[in-house]
Amino acid sequence: MAWVTGDVIITLVVAHLLASVAAAEVRNLKLSNGFLCVQSLLLAAIIASFAVISQNPTLYWWAGTTVLTKAVLLPWILYHYMCRLPQVEVKPLVGFAASLIFLLIFLTAFYRFVHTYVEFIAPTTEALVEPARSNLAIAFAIFALGLYVVMARRDAVKIVIGLILLENGVHLSLVTLAPTMPETTVFGITTNVIVAAYLLLYLTEQIYRQFGTVDTTRLSSLKR
Repeated sequence: MAWVTGDVIITLVVAHLLASVAAAEVRNLKLSNGFLCVQSLLLAAIIASFAVISQNPTLYWWAGTTVLTKAVLLPWILYHYMCRLPQVEVKPLVGFAASLIFLLIFLTAFYRFVHTYVEFIAPTTEALVEPARSNLAIAFAIFALGLYVVMARRDAVKIVIGLILLENGVHLSLVTLAPTMPETTVFGITTNVIVAAYLLLYLTEQIYRQFGTVDTTRLSSLKR
């Protein structure tokens, strides 16, 4: 597998970022779920590529688990609940055009900041060289994107998608920082948010049945 190089990994990571932005910004929730599935498949390909380069075969287990849980099971669970909930995201606080422009500026600035000062953020020898330096900067950008979705969106389902994006950013940074350690696989597999995502979606469905909304800004009525 000599074709697996640093440039291949960077290409996969950039595609991973683009799929993340699409999952965050697309208003149709089923389509957003589709981009999330693509994003997870790309994450699995990145982990498998690191397995080749670092000669750490345990990463293949993590890549396979990522496909099973993040690219198959989680999208299925999301689709299952989306069929019972509104298909279009609750109108967000920031419009599509403004949100996309903001994200492009914010993620670019965040990437450049992390890439420039990575030695202070992750003071390890591995993080200072390419492609790890660029991968880590993109991983932090995806984490920030997921956090933005969680904080700025009103739709409960989209917030779950943001949580998954956030976690995938963490996993990308983890495999970038410690690709040669077998413990990386164990930590990556055990920190999957599948149970949390399922519980949040279950609660969202119950709230929708009771109050007829998945708008998190209108749930103050739960206090009555």
